[in-house]
Amino acid sequence: MNQKQINEVLLRNVAKLSKLDAKEEAMMPKGSAQLPSVEEVRRIVSLSKSIIFSDYLYKRQPEEQIRQHFIGVSMEELYGLLRRQIARGLQFCDDCAEEEVLPTAEEIALRFIDELPEVKRLLYTDVEAMFQNDPAAPNYGEVIYCYPIVNTMTHYRLAHVLHKMQVPVIPRIITEQAHSKTGIDIHPGATIGEYFAIDHGTGVVIGETAIIGNHVTLYQGVTLGAKSFKYDADGNMLNVPRHPIIEDRVTIYSNASILGRITIGHDSVIGGNIWLTHDVPPHSRILQSKAVDVSFQGGLGI
Repeated sequence: MNQKQINEVLLRNVAKLSKLDAKEEAMMPKGSAQLPSVEEVRRIVSLSKSIIFSDYLYKRQPEEQIRQHFIGVSMEELYGLLRRQIARGLQFCDDCAEEEVLPTAEEIALRFIDELPEVKRLLYTDVEAMFQNDPAAPNYGEVIYCYPIVNTMTHYRLAHVLHKMQVPVIPRIITEQAHSKTGIDIHPGATIGEYFAIDHGTGVVIGETAIIGNHVTLYQGVTLGAKSFKYDADGNMLNVPRHPIIEDRVTIYSNASILGRITIGHDSVIGGNIWLTHDVPPHSRILQSKAVDVSFQGGLGI
């Protein structure tokens, strides 16, 4: 194939792909401003991590004034990126007037930065909970550097702040970046208290309207999901509370599925491989039935 034929194929498909059909246009927000940048959102999280875990994830600075300088430089970049990406996310808000987008984004970015000290406090409670729950953790540094919960909860707690401020799209980009890396899927709308621990973590799913108290521990494969969905008269799915409420000091072991708007009472233990769709009172112990040991003789089955 000569260069002319190659160019014809390229140009023909460029022309086709450059046109937006009606379905594509219907999926796009109004206006022609730039849409969110996944890479810049990733940088927002990276900067936030370097501020929250500055000695671990950036450069250790024993002198407070020097630390203030480096954190200040990161904070200035963080604010600029936040303002831009929040403004791009607000294009997906049907009720936002175009002239209000940038001032609203500036306000939200500053409110987000005001929340960073509380996010930091919560994340250090998560680190402590994980350290206390895992005898394999020799020190806090290993938890911060190596454990997937720290990465996941940093993304979640940052995203949750933006979700509460009703920023479209950006919070979900943040949590999905952690999901793709750790296999832990936490919706930014979920409410999670302090001292939260997930051991191992792969396959954990926490739905949008789940409420989790303090000092709760989950193991790998746990699902806090919806049992069913409600619809309005026109057949549209309603976004109503549909995920579990987990009270304080509950432990849920691997591959348990807890579904629907049910409450797991405080100080309860839910065993592994449990399918649970009803309320559980405080101080409960929900365990799987004992396994049946069946012998096979002479090639015969059960």
